[in-house]
Amino acid sequence: MLELIRKGLMAGIGAVVLTTEKIQEAVKKLVEEGKITTEEGEKLAQELVKSGERQWDEITTKMADTTRKWSDGMEYVKRKELEELKERLHQLEERLAVLEQGQPPTT
Repeated sequence: MLELIRKGLMAGIGAVVLTTEKIQEAVKKLVEEGKITTEEGEKLAQELVKSGERQWDEITTKMADTTRKWSDGMEYVKRKELEELKERLHQLEERLAVLEQGQPPTT
């Protein structure tokens, strides 16, 4: 289920998050075509990379928050809690066995 959500989000943001390499290729093409200067191209590339990084950070933060809220709403037992309950049950069973034998508990 989580994998399906991740794939959906990745497909949705694929057009937004550009790799540095693709950005540099696009900027280089604009410079070669004379549409922008080399300085403008460098500045544009830096701005696009920073924007993509910010958007990626925002998306991953929102995704983590959503996943956390989703999992908090689910009713499940954590492994540590289960192990603690097993240990308590074992101790109670031992005490019960001692009591059933008519002997005072040792603990």
